[in-house]
Amino acid sequence: MNANKKVPLWRKTVYGLGTGGGNVFSQIGAAFLLSYYTDTALIGAAAIGTMFVVCRIFDGISDLIMGAIVDKTNTKWGKARPWLILSGPLTFLGIVLLMHVPESAGDTAKLIYAYATYIFMSVVVYTIFGIANTAMLPLMTRDRDDNTMLATFSAVGNSVIGLIAGSSITPLVLAFGWHWASIILGAIAGVLILISGLVNKEIQPEEGEAAQVQGEQPSLKQQFPAVMKNRYFWLLLLIGIFSLLMNANAIAAQSYYASYVIGDAMFMSTLMTAGQAPGIIILFLMPAISKRWSKRAYLTMGAVLLIIGFLICGFAGTNTTLVVIGVVIRALGAGPLLSAVFAFVPDVVEYGYWKYGVRSEGLISSAQSIGSKIGMGFGSAMCAWILAAVGYSATLETQSEAVISAIQFDYTFVGAIIGVIILVLVLLTDVEKYAPQFREANAQKDQAPANK
Repeated sequence: MNANKKVPLWRKTVYGLGTGGGNVFSQIGAAFLLSYYTDTALIGAAAIGTMFVVCRIFDGISDLIMGAIVDKTNTKWGKARPWLILSGPLTFLGIVLLMHVPESAGDTAKLIYAYATYIFMSVVVYTIFGIANTAMLPLMTRDRDDNTMLATFSAVGNSVIGLIAGSSITPLVLAFGWHWASIILGAIAGVLILISGLVNKEIQPEEGEAAQVQGEQPSLKQQFPAVMKNRYFWLLLLIGIFSLLMNANAIAAQSYYASYVIGDAMFMSTLMTAGQAPGIIILFLMPAISKRWSKRAYLTMGAVLLIIGFLICGFAGTNTTLVVIGVVIRALGAGPLLSAVFAFVPDVVEYGYWKYGVRSEGLISSAQSIGSKIGMGFGSAMCAWILAAVGYSATLETQSEAVISAIQFDYTFVGAIIGVIILVLVLLTDVEKYAPQFREANAQKDQAPANK
């Protein structure tokens, strides 16, 4: 494949479905895993909450290690593709193991099993998938517009499969139980990822680049400092953290908000639909928008809409019409953060190659993976900490005014505050202004004959 050759539409579609396959685990982990551990496996909630936070430490380390491994991989299949293929069957195995806590075991044995399988799935398997899948973006083509299209298909596949999986898990569990549900969900996720890895291909290196790929790649000692000096790596990391922190906290607070602020637990379904469908719609508009706007402008629009949406919800009180309008606007703002941020990865890779002479797709891709995991872990925990601070108790039929006010503040104004932080980070991510320079300079590097 030529470096600037466009990826066929059907391969973009398969890539998006593969990304969606990985989101099956995200849906399980974000919305259902805690209830499985506490209500089915009968493990204490506090112990599981601690486990979720502890695993975030291992996640950060594993992401950097996996990023370096991808950068050092050199096979006829490419750098990231072999790991993407491997992550397919491992995802199936990991999801099944998660939902098979031995019911007859003691409390300590159950907790040990939960730690072992959660670390295997989240820290090992999901890391392999996340780094490899994101690294495929700059490795499939270096055409700027096509990178944006790939990111769009990735975000659409992620959202659509996530929506389908999220709405299907409860019926599957009710019909077949957790064991069979995990086998069905694991098989779907694993197959989608495996097909993406088998179908999609990486670009072939140009003449000057070939020497590096064939054995003269920079060592980790060279790559790591270069990536750490790349300020856009850190900005992508922070955008990922705060975007998922905002999203995970809102999801965690949503059921409490429907039950105690609105006073209607079934309003949760309306909020879920309003919060996901508009984001999927706007993703389809990204290719057209990207031709007129820069990725930073697109993300800026998204951050502004996030802030406006959360504020409308905050001032809506119990007016459900205004709440839904606010959630829809918020969802329209979240859409760009799911696609354009990933589209930044190739730019950051090429900027690092131009500035520091090292092209590190794997390590730079780890910024998104690390950021997502930290944000997801602490976003859910933040909601719990806020509830605990104001004395929330599930055993009380009526919650205090302090609890209701805290839930409303958490679901609305906390999101607006985080949205402002995201907006500042986006405005600082001005890597595109260097694009004309690094494109020309990097093309000359790749075309130059290898010096031996």
